[in-house]
Amino acid sequence: MSVSDLFEPLTLLHGPAMSNRFMLAPLTNQQSERGGFASGFDQEWIEQVARGGYALIQTCATTVEAGGIAFDRQLGIHSDAHLDGLTRMAASIRKSGGLSAVQLHHAGHRARPELGGVPAPASDATLPGIRALSTEQVERIRDSFIAAAKRAELAGFDGVAIHGAFGWILSEFMSPLLNDRTDKYGGTVENRARLVIEVIEGIRRTCGPAFQIGWRLSVERYGLRLEELREITGEILGRELIDYLDLALWDSAQIVQEGSFRGQTMLSVFTSLPRGGVRLGTAGKIMSARRAAQLLDEGCDFVLIGRAGILQRDFPLQVKANPFYDSPKLPVTAEYLRMGGLSERFINHMRGWPNFVSSSERVRARSS
Repeated sequence: MSVSDLFEPLTLLHGPAMSNRFMLAPLTNQQSERGGFASGFDQEWIEQVARGGYALIQTCATTVEAGGIAFDRQLGIHSDAHLDGLTRMAASIRKSGGLSAVQLHHAGHRARPELGGVPAPASDATLPGIRALSTEQVERIRDSFIAAAKRAELAGFDGVAIHGAFGWILSEFMSPLLNDRTDKYGGTVENRARLVIEVIEGIRRTCGPAFQIGWRLSVERYGLRLEELREITGEILGRELIDYLDLALWDSAQIVQEGSFRGQTMLSVFTSLPRGGVRLGTAGKIMSARRAAQLLDEGCDFVLIGRAGILQRDFPLQVKANPFYDSPKLPVTAEYLRMGGLSERFINHMRGWPNFVSSSERVRARSS
């Protein structure tokens, strides 16, 4: 396909169509106020990317429970008190013509006590001295995801994206390494997938018929098994439980190194599944117009832009203007990011990413 195909609309099972094939990936940025309240920096970031030509914009990982926090200054949706700031964010996206989604997140066993988090492991063996969640506690967290989705709808978002990647709680329950439970949420792959399916089904029942649901899935680390994930993903796609699947790959071109799919691209393991009306996209080192267009040829319906969107907030517009567009080479200086409008909080977060912010530049110390 050509670069121009990236600007064709894409219908979804529920609600409005995407106006093109670009989705902004959910980007952790640590720039909210403590307590999970949207800051002026959050509003400015959303306004910038809303003008950038994306068909759908996801927020950063947003906590569904106060105890599920993973990052300092993480955005929250676990309280009605968060609604004012979230409503402003949704309105900014709508004003610029894009669709919007809150990424719903709970850190599970990776919650950080020093930030007020309460580690919530699936297994007694995961964290020394911390007992596994009871069945009732798992159901409470499930209901917190559903309640957060309803808040997103009340705030004016078109949908939610459920964070099921990177060992956070939904991913953790899918892992036979991290989940040795003997109740209905452990054991077989069907039981280990029960939590994510109950979350999805509960949101669909609770929110309106036009409300959109995405699911972010990663397939690496944390004891996850590719064959099992493909099996359960096939069920979710076959039942059309979601509107879109977001494959969170570190590299969209990566090759499976072991197992029954060895030698195939990780992406092809999932694009080869029947998906009905569910749309599929991927993230992972998509830094140029050419690579984005290639991914449509490789079976994606859309692409998720992460690093390239931090470097250039209007990546889709850059691609539209120049079919040979390529992102600036990494690392970049902090001053480059400041000149582009990135907040100091966001820049400091990016210093933790390998080879993103040049280490030769003196760190600017700010209390902001």
